[in-house]
Amino acid sequence: MGGVAGDRLVDSEAAAAQSESGDAHGARGVQKKVAEVVAEEAARHPDTPVEAFATDEHRIGLKPVTRRVWAPVGERPIAHGHHRFEWLYVTAFVSPATGESFWYVSNGVSKPFFEALLRLFAEEAGAGSERRIVLTLDNAGWHSEASLAVPDGLRLVFQPAYTPEVQPAETLWTLVDEPVVNKHIPTLEALEEIISARCAALASEREKIRGQAGFHWWPKIANPR
Repeated sequence: MGGVAGDRLVDSEAAAAQSESGDAHGARGVQKKVAEVVAEEAARHPDTPVEAFATDEHRIGLKPVTRRVWAPVGERPIAHGHHRFEWLYVTAFVSPATGESFWYVSNGVSKPFFEALLRLFAEEAGAGSERRIVLTLDNAGWHSEASLAVPDGLRLVFQPAYTPEVQPAETLWTLVDEPVVNKHIPTLEALEEIISARCAALASEREKIRGQAGFHWWPKIANPR
């Protein structure tokens, strides 16, 4: 997914715009806000499940991903690498309460692309037809509320600026990176194949995802069937 236009970002000033969740309480405020919005949606739609999801993007490319490893005393571990600046983007939508996740790989990010991605996610997740989804996300420029078309069944809650610690989807990237850690990947096509397979596998591992992203304060499903 993506395209040439995907490499163009919207106005960077839009990222600083405050949203419905921005307040003086910072990171702790978003916890209360998500719970409040879930409760509001549950009251408005008493016969429909309401679930809180989170979304984030991860840039991964041909620049090697390195991590520390164990090695015998006196020996220095070696990982082959070739620095190149070509990138893919992984977007995850995750329900911390259940571990359900949706994954998308693209060659760029932009506001039109994000709108298309929201429509695809809403369709695949059954938003509007089967459940209401409260979606928490950061204030990246391509997420900005101004003129953003939001599908029926989704309600966006923006986290305060500089609070990655309240974003459950942010914790998933260590899992995504595992197949390429300390390895040389020759081409972007090869990287896409590896990462796409990894994301497909993670989508079926709900317990692993819930164990990674299941923040203790995250609201449970309201109006469960």
